[in-house]
Amino acid sequence: MIVNNRIIPGTGGIGITQGNQSTTGITKPNSSFEDIFAKKLFENKEVKFSKHAENRLQTRDIQLTDDQKSKLNEAINKAGEKNVKESLVMVDDIAFVVNVREKNVVTVLNKDEMKNNVFTNIDGAVIA
Repeated sequence: MIVNNRIIPGTGGIGITQGNQSTTGITKPNSSFEDIFAKKLFENKEVKFSKHAENRLQTRDIQLTDDQKSKLNEAINKAGEKNVKESLVMVDDIAFVVNVREKNVVTVLNKDEMKNNVFTNIDGAVIA
């Protein structure tokens, strides 16, 4: 703290912070506006399906309910919070491989096709 152009001992001086609290005792936010804004944009972004994933849904006769779409979206948001880039997302008996940053479903498998399969190029998994 500065009084009459002099630093008062024991107050931390000018511009020095401890933890997330400034020398004035005012708590600073842990996230910047930019971080919060980017997070909200990501959360509100719609899940997209690649052409390949759309074809898989049709050829495998997978019909997604609104509840399953909601679970998928929530799982992608959770993966995004953990900085996962490519994720396997399990919703009920359906597996989705997702590009998390783009919220883009790359491919879809039903439970019969999941047997004896190895999922590669993923860095996270979410069971919804």
